[in-house]
Amino acid sequence: MQTMILGATGGIGAATARAFAAQGDTLTLSGRDEGKLAQLAAELGAASRVADVGFESHVRALFEGAPALDTLVYAAGAAWPHPLAEAKAEQVRQVWNANYFGALWVLKHGLPRLAPGGRVYLIGARPELVTARGFSQYAASKAALARAAEIARLETRGLALTLVLPPAVDTGLWTQVGRAPKGALSPDAVARAIVADRAGPVQTELRVE
Repeated sequence: MQTMILGATGGIGAATARAFAAQGDTLTLSGRDEGKLAQLAAELGAASRVADVGFESHVRALFEGAPALDTLVYAAGAAWPHPLAEAKAEQVRQVWNANYFGALWVLKHGLPRLAPGGRVYLIGARPELVTARGFSQYAASKAALARAAEIARLETRGLALTLVLPPAVDTGLWTQVGRAPKGALSPDAVARAIVADRAGPVQTELRVE
Protein backbone atom coordinates (compact mmCIF):
# COMPACT_ATOMS: atom_id res chain seq x y z
CA MET A 1 0.00 0.00 0.00
CA GLN A 2 1.07 3.56 -0.72
CA THR A 3 0.96 5.78 2.37
CA MET A 4 1.84 9.45 2.78
CA ILE A 5 2.34 11.02 6.21
CA LEU A 6 2.60 14.76 6.74
CA GLY A 7 4.06 15.97 10.00
CA ALA A 8 6.17 12.82 9.97
CA THR A 9 8.89 14.29 12.18
CA GLY A 10 6.52 14.82 15.12
CA GLY A 11 5.77 12.24 17.77
CA ILE A 12 2.52 10.86 16.34
CA GLY A 13 3.69 11.23 12.74
CA ALA A 14 6.94 9.32 13.30
CA ALA A 15 5.22 6.59 15.29
CA THR A 16 2.58 6.21 12.58
CA ALA A 17 5.27 6.02 9.90
CA ARG A 18 6.99 3.19 11.78
CA ALA A 19 3.69 1.39 12.30
CA PHE A 20 2.76 1.49 8.63
CA ALA A 21 6.30 0.53 7.61
CA ALA A 22 5.94 -2.54 9.82
CA GLN A 23 2.84 -3.43 7.77
CA GLY A 24 4.91 -3.31 4.59
CA ASP A 25 3.55 -0.03 3.23
CA THR A 26 5.53 2.04 0.76
CA LEU A 27 5.94 5.39 2.50
CA THR A 28 6.30 9.00 1.48
CA LEU A 29 7.12 11.19 4.47
CA SER A 30 6.98 14.96 4.78
CA GLY A 31 7.94 17.45 7.47
CA ARG A 32 9.75 20.73 8.04
CA ASP A 33 12.81 19.40 9.91
CA GLU A 34 15.08 18.25 7.10
CA GLY A 35 17.54 16.45 9.37
CA LYS A 36 14.94 14.46 11.32
CA LEU A 37 13.04 13.71 8.14
CA ALA A 38 16.11 12.33 6.36
CA GLN A 39 16.99 10.18 9.37
CA LEU A 40 13.49 8.72 9.64
CA ALA A 41 13.25 8.11 5.89
CA ALA A 42 16.60 6.29 5.92
CA GLU A 43 15.49 4.16 8.88
CA LEU A 44 12.28 3.10 7.12
CA GLY A 45 13.46 3.04 3.52
CA ALA A 46 10.93 5.73 2.70
CA ALA A 47 10.80 8.59 0.22
CA SER A 48 10.82 12.03 1.80
CA ARG A 49 9.94 15.60 0.84
CA VAL A 50 10.58 18.66 3.00
CA ALA A 51 7.53 20.94 3.08
CA ASP A 52 5.98 23.66 5.21
CA VAL A 53 2.24 22.94 5.23
CA GLY A 54 1.49 26.59 5.93
CA PHE A 55 2.25 27.28 2.25
CA GLU A 56 -0.22 25.96 -0.29
CA SER A 57 2.52 25.91 -2.92
CA HIS A 58 4.59 23.49 -0.79
CA VAL A 59 1.64 21.15 -0.34
CA ARG A 60 0.66 21.31 -4.00
CA ALA A 61 4.23 20.45 -5.03
CA LEU A 62 4.25 17.56 -2.56
CA PHE A 63 1.36 15.87 -4.38
CA GLU A 64 2.43 16.66 -7.93
CA GLY A 65 3.56 13.41 -9.47
CA ALA A 66 2.73 11.43 -6.31
CA PRO A 67 1.49 7.87 -6.83
CA ALA A 68 -2.12 6.97 -6.10
CA LEU A 69 -2.37 6.86 -2.31
CA ASP A 70 -4.10 4.22 -0.23
CA THR A 71 -3.58 6.10 3.05
CA LEU A 72 -3.03 9.78 3.77
CA VAL A 73 -2.25 10.85 7.34
CA TYR A 74 -2.12 14.49 8.44
CA ALA A 75 -0.24 14.60 11.75
CA ALA A 76 1.18 18.14 11.77
CA GLY A 77 0.24 20.21 14.80
CA ALA A 78 1.16 23.13 17.07
CA ALA A 79 -0.17 24.51 20.37
CA TRP A 80 1.69 27.61 21.66
CA PRO A 81 -0.80 28.25 24.49
CA HIS A 82 -1.18 31.82 25.73
CA PRO A 83 -4.00 33.85 27.30
CA LEU A 84 -5.97 35.78 24.70
CA ALA A 85 -4.66 39.04 26.14
CA GLU A 86 -1.12 37.91 25.30
CA ALA A 87 -1.79 36.48 21.84
CA LYS A 88 1.11 36.99 19.42
CA ALA A 89 0.38 37.12 15.69
CA GLU A 90 3.31 34.91 14.69
CA GLN A 91 2.39 32.13 17.11
CA VAL A 92 -1.30 32.34 16.22
CA ARG A 93 -0.37 31.90 12.56
CA GLN A 94 1.84 28.93 13.40
CA VAL A 95 -1.00 27.21 15.26
CA TRP A 96 -3.55 27.77 12.50
CA ASN A 97 -1.12 26.85 9.72
CA ALA A 98 -0.26 23.54 11.40
CA ASN A 99 -3.69 22.61 12.74
CA TYR A 100 -6.01 23.92 10.06
CA PHE A 101 -4.61 25.54 6.93
CA GLY A 102 -2.11 22.75 6.30
CA ALA A 103 -4.92 20.20 6.51
CA LEU A 104 -7.04 22.34 4.18
CA TRP A 105 -4.31 22.36 1.52
CA VAL A 106 -3.79 18.62 1.99
CA LEU A 107 -7.48 17.93 1.46
CA LYS A 108 -7.55 20.20 -1.58
CA HIS A 109 -4.50 18.72 -3.30
CA GLY A 110 -4.30 15.27 -1.71
CA LEU A 111 -7.83 13.97 -2.20
CA PRO A 112 -7.44 13.79 -6.00
CA ARG A 113 -4.42 11.52 -5.42
CA LEU A 114 -6.37 8.92 -3.40
CA ALA A 115 -6.74 5.48 -4.90
CA PRO A 116 -10.21 3.86 -4.92
CA GLY A 117 -10.94 2.86 -1.33
CA GLY A 118 -8.26 5.24 -0.02
CA ARG A 119 -8.42 6.45 3.56
CA VAL A 120 -7.59 9.84 5.11
CA TYR A 121 -6.73 10.39 8.78
CA LEU A 122 -6.61 13.83 10.41
CA ILE A 123 -5.32 14.23 13.97
CA GLY A 124 -7.96 16.22 15.83
CA ALA A 125 -8.61 17.02 19.49
CA ARG A 126 -11.40 16.23 21.91
CA PRO A 127 -13.23 19.50 22.68
CA GLU A 128 -13.69 18.61 26.35
CA LEU A 129 -9.93 18.19 26.78
CA VAL A 130 -8.78 21.41 25.09
CA THR A 131 -11.34 23.84 26.51
CA ALA A 132 -8.81 25.32 28.90
CA ARG A 133 -7.17 28.62 29.71
CA GLY A 134 -4.52 29.52 27.17
CA PHE A 135 -5.74 27.09 24.51
CA SER A 136 -8.12 29.38 22.61
CA GLN A 137 -6.29 29.12 19.28
CA TYR A 138 -5.50 25.43 19.58
CA ALA A 139 -9.11 24.59 20.49
CA ALA A 140 -10.52 26.88 17.79
CA SER A 141 -8.25 25.54 15.05
CA LYS A 142 -9.02 21.92 15.93
CA ALA A 143 -12.76 22.71 15.98
CA ALA A 144 -12.41 24.29 12.54
CA LEU A 145 -10.60 21.16 11.34
CA ALA A 146 -13.46 18.97 12.54
CA ARG A 147 -16.07 21.06 10.74
CA ALA A 148 -13.99 21.17 7.53
CA ALA A 149 -13.77 17.36 7.65
CA GLU A 150 -17.57 17.15 7.83
CA ILE A 151 -17.96 19.37 4.78
CA ALA A 152 -15.26 17.45 2.89
CA ARG A 153 -17.28 14.26 3.36
CA LEU A 154 -20.39 15.99 2.00
CA GLU A 155 -18.58 17.41 -1.00
CA THR A 156 -16.94 14.10 -1.88
CA ARG A 157 -20.02 11.94 -1.27
CA GLY A 158 -18.78 9.89 1.62
CA LEU A 159 -15.03 10.26 1.49
CA ALA A 160 -13.35 7.81 3.87
CA LEU A 161 -12.05 10.56 6.13
CA THR A 162 -11.50 9.79 9.81
CA LEU A 163 -10.89 12.38 12.52
CA VAL A 164 -8.55 10.81 15.09
CA LEU A 165 -9.41 11.92 18.63
CA PRO A 166 -6.82 10.79 21.16
CA PRO A 167 -6.57 11.96 24.77
CA ALA A 168 -3.34 13.72 25.78
CA VAL A 169 -0.38 12.17 23.96
CA ASP A 170 3.20 12.36 25.21
CA THR A 171 4.87 14.20 22.31
CA GLY A 172 7.22 17.13 21.85
CA LEU A 173 4.18 19.39 21.53
CA TRP A 174 4.08 19.55 25.31
CA THR A 175 7.45 21.31 25.43
CA GLN A 176 5.45 24.40 24.45
CA VAL A 177 3.49 23.97 27.68
CA GLY A 178 5.94 22.44 30.10
CA ARG A 179 5.40 18.70 30.23
CA ALA A 180 2.87 16.09 29.24
CA PRO A 181 0.06 15.37 31.71
CA LYS A 182 0.31 12.33 33.92
CA GLY A 183 -1.12 9.30 32.16
CA ALA A 184 -0.66 10.69 28.64
CA LEU A 185 -0.73 8.05 25.92
CA SER A 186 2.38 7.14 23.97
CA PRO A 187 2.45 8.12 20.27
CA ASP A 188 2.80 4.39 19.51
CA ALA A 189 -0.68 3.78 20.97
CA VAL A 190 -2.19 6.31 18.57
CA ALA A 191 -0.24 4.85 15.66
CA ARG A 192 -1.43 1.33 16.43
CA ALA A 193 -5.03 2.54 16.60
CA ILE A 194 -4.76 4.16 13.15
CA VAL A 195 -3.20 1.06 11.57
CA ALA A 196 -5.85 -1.17 13.14
CA ASP A 197 -8.62 1.18 11.98
CA ARG A 198 -7.43 1.09 8.39
CA ALA A 199 -7.98 -2.66 8.36
CA GLY A 200 -11.59 -2.26 9.52
CA PRO A 201 -14.74 -0.48 8.38
CA VAL A 202 -14.64 3.26 7.74
CA GLN A 203 -15.68 5.47 10.64
CA THR A 204 -15.88 9.24 10.85
CA GLU A 205 -14.21 9.42 14.28
CA LEU A 206 -11.56 7.27 15.89
CA ARG A 207 -11.53 7.86 19.64
CA VAL A 208 -8.25 6.44 20.89
CA GLU A 209 -8.51 5.23 24.48
